[in-house]
Amino acid sequence: MTDTATTLTLVARLEAAREASRALAIADSAAKDAALEAIAVAVETGAARILPANELDLANGRENGLSTGLIDRLRLDEARLGGLAAAVRQIAALPDPVGEVVRGRKLPNGLQLSQVRVPFGVIGAIYEARPNVTIDIAALALKSGNAVVLRGGSAAENTNRELVALLQGALASAGLPADAVQTIDEFGREGATELMRARGWVDVLVPRGSAQLIDTVVRESTVPVIETGAGVVHVFLDESAELDMARDIVVNAKVQRPSVCNALETLLVDVRAAERLLPPVLDALAAEGVTVKGDERVRAIRPELAAATDEDFATEHMALEMSVAVVDDLDGALAHIRRFSTHHTESIVTNDVARAERFLAEVDSAVVMVNTSTRFTDGGEFGFGAEVGISTQKLHARGPMGLPELTSTKWLVRGHGQVRG
Repeated sequence: MTDTATTLTLVARLEAAREASRALAIADSAAKDAALEAIAVAVETGAARILPANELDLANGRENGLSTGLIDRLRLDEARLGGLAAAVRQIAALPDPVGEVVRGRKLPNGLQLSQVRVPFGVIGAIYEARPNVTIDIAALALKSGNAVVLRGGSAAENTNRELVALLQGALASAGLPADAVQTIDEFGREGATELMRARGWVDVLVPRGSAQLIDTVVRESTVPVIETGAGVVHVFLDESAELDMARDIVVNAKVQRPSVCNALETLLVDVRAAERLLPPVLDALAAEGVTVKGDERVRAIRPELAAATDEDFATEHMALEMSVAVVDDLDGALAHIRRFSTHHTESIVTNDVARAERFLAEVDSAVVMVNTSTRFTDGGEFGFGAEVGISTQKLHARGPMGLPELTSTKWLVRGHGQVRG
């Protein structure tokens, strides 16, 4: 149970966030962009504060047995801080979604209707070992006129404390309320539980992390949730796939950064191309240190590989590990994806236009690709500056969530004395 003092403190912070959200909702683009520039400068010049705190979190993570993938997500360095600052500036350069007219019309009675984008108000975020998310979500929330309450997890608590302090200082220096960014990390799991129950103070909640964390938030939250999903991501090598393209895409999708949700986890190969494509692709993966498990047909070509089970095909490894299966054809690939996909990202490598179009039409995932690496499923790569997360649900937002996905709408009705008969 959460004690009374903790509850009162949390309520005070949520009320402060709600009050700050009202100021942000009416802030003009120039004020928000000035605050974003102040945040970018604070991140660029704050390494002396951020990196020692991050080293402490990394040391604690290694001591506590944090996985290699989570350690990679947790780590910040000068280059990553520079990337975060650049992303904040890219967000500042994007059009302000607030006030955008989605649609409108004039009724026969003269009433003028306009549906316009408005901020949600207060966004809550629960995430694990990802201090970059602290900056990304805060910047996107600010540009879209929202306040944000963050629960970043114990693994990154020291880093997030410094980042939130820098964010609040930057907001205050730009004349916007510092309370627009709050952290409740010090309250631990009790804080996360209270955030999930904060209906009325928090308008929408976004979980980012393991499948277990996301499932817990979806099941237990009374606040509306935008569900981001684990990434059991597939690439299918069609019969017509060119070897060089297939090899480059598979290696990039798995190896470029294996700890992230858009990294390849399962490779599917058409049986008619298996003898041609599998040996060189598997050799290229082995050269990069990837451990592969295969089904019976794969092991008939490479008997030294361990056998892949259904559990392997359902696993998001977030490491240099993956599963491979040989399928009869495109229908076999589609059936495998339907069974094991988390509806995140899938890609086909093919020279057959009809099969490419079938794949695009029939795969039910947030992002479906042809002849490219799954690593491009990313808000920054899509031109959003950053992302709040990659939504795998079907309501309101799907795929990488940028500025428009952090807004709702309202109807404005302008009349000149009309009454309904």
